[in-house]
Amino acid sequence: METNQIVIPKKPVRHFLPQQLSIDTWETIMPFFKDLMDRKISSVKDLEKWLKDRSELEAVISEELAWRYIKMTCDTTDKDITESFNYFVSEIEPHIAPYNNDLNKKLVECEFVSKLNKPEYNIYLRGVKKALEIYREENIPLNTKISTDSQKYGAIAAAMTVNWKGQEITLQKAANILKEADRKVREEIFFKIQERKEKDVDTLNNLFSELLSLRHQVAVNAGFKNYRDYKFAELGRFDYTVQDCFDFHKSISKELLPISEGINLKRKAKLKLDVLKPWDMDVDVDGKPALMPVKTGQELIDKSIACFYKIRHSYGEYLEIMKTMGHLDLESRKGKAPGGYNYPLYEIGVPFIFMNSVGAQRDVITMVHEGGHAIHSFVTRDLEITDFKSTPSEVAELASMSMELISMEHWDVFYDDKDELRRAKQEQLEQTLKSLLWIGAVDKFQHWMYENPQHSISDRMDTWAKIIGEFSSNVVDWSGMEEIRKRGWQSQLHIFEVPFYYIEYGMAQLGAIAVWRNYKQNPEKALDGYEAALRLGYTKSIPEIYKAAGVEFNFSQEYVKELAQFVKGELDQISG
Repeated sequence: METNQIVIPKKPVRHFLPQQLSIDTWETIMPFFKDLMDRKISSVKDLEKWLKDRSELEAVISEELAWRYIKMTCDTTDKDITESFNYFVSEIEPHIAPYNNDLNKKLVECEFVSKLNKPEYNIYLRGVKKALEIYREENIPLNTKISTDSQKYGAIAAAMTVNWKGQEITLQKAANILKEADRKVREEIFFKIQERKEKDVDTLNNLFSELLSLRHQVAVNAGFKNYRDYKFAELGRFDYTVQDCFDFHKSISKELLPISEGINLKRKAKLKLDVLKPWDMDVDVDGKPALMPVKTGQELIDKSIACFYKIRHSYGEYLEIMKTMGHLDLESRKGKAPGGYNYPLYEIGVPFIFMNSVGAQRDVITMVHEGGHAIHSFVTRDLEITDFKSTPSEVAELASMSMELISMEHWDVFYDDKDELRRAKQEQLEQTLKSLLWIGAVDKFQHWMYENPQHSISDRMDTWAKIIGEFSSNVVDWSGMEEIRKRGWQSQLHIFEVPFYYIEYGMAQLGAIAVWRNYKQNPEKALDGYEAALRLGYTKSIPEIYKAAGVEFNFSQEYVKELAQFVKGELDQISG
């Protein structure tokens, strides 16, 4: 479809703030917070207007911060951009926090709050009440320092490069060489990557120790025993408990590890190896070259748009709008922060996708994953207030991870060759199972670290080695590389930047497998359910949203087994 046939969204007309507002200091936005604080509310209608005005202010501010973050991650070497982000975090946000707390108080104490007759306000209000419970003014400077310190991880990781054949390449590009058929090449690049990572082991350990100390103090200030318990409250985990997380760890380990063992034994036999090493895990077992579905970021954009059009016409339009608006930055380059994300922009309603494409199959997965988040942003853009659009991660990741699996049915857009298409699907399903085990390990590790905040660095490294062992196949031989294995957790950005935001991927992965199973049985009905769930935003509980999608919010061993066996069956069918 030609871009001139799509409608490019515009920012809605503002009713509270000026149409043009440059947020360069706290003083530029303070009057609007004061207006909300001082305004008299004499009826339900007044309260609803007050909520909409507050929502407009929140959307504008969050979008300002979003663009500063996006620009910083696109170029971590530009000091002015980094300073602009840090200025917002250190000089503007700390002033917002106490006002937000006072506005929350004004809301819950308002005589008309009980007369808000829309059920979606129930979810919103329980979050507001929890925020009031845990708010402490003394945590404002601590949270500011946490925000700025946690961003150091991205700069450290972005600066990691290796020299390969006379060329300086990013670790993302280096990792792609692990798919080479020549085993000596794979081993060489593996150790080059590890040698580079080793240079920053102490730096990253010290950074995390500092973050751990700050986070623990925040929790203690708020009256919690540890940061894990505080974070559960802050994340608004109303619909499941710490014990549910532990049950998830056990279910994943018990049901998926045997399947992983089988996959690895098959790999070892096909590669005709006496010993399977970490550098043997990404190569094609038949000696075929690594899948390279695209050559450029532009090609990845265009083929992703074509793929999404085949799933549902509107999904293709959403990506095309983002392309037209310049809301996509996909290619890996030196100085760009690692990872990938879809950043919602709550005022315009058109998100931004950031990633580090090197042309590999993994990039297709990242793109369709972030594309799932983008669909979520588009279908919730007209919800009445900003908080309705701000979904918990368990729901947000259901949107993205479902799209990874649903899109597989249309990957012929990326692959003309049927064997390459088969390989791509097989790789995706194996990765789906592998990722659940990694998620279980990362989450269990985070519980341990924050339950034991006085642990030493050596305790941390040893405990990670023990935990990853509980979620890893013994078929892969790490002998002689124990120190490398101990620092494996440092590659997980979430541990540094967004603590405890990780098990959601696992919960959502289970939901996504169920959505995909529905899609294989009845595509249109499954998509209707998927989209109905997404359109709810955060106006229902997590189990209710999953139910709208036609799946269960459930991580019991029986349910995990049922879904794992379904994936194994599909995998057996594909791989033969």
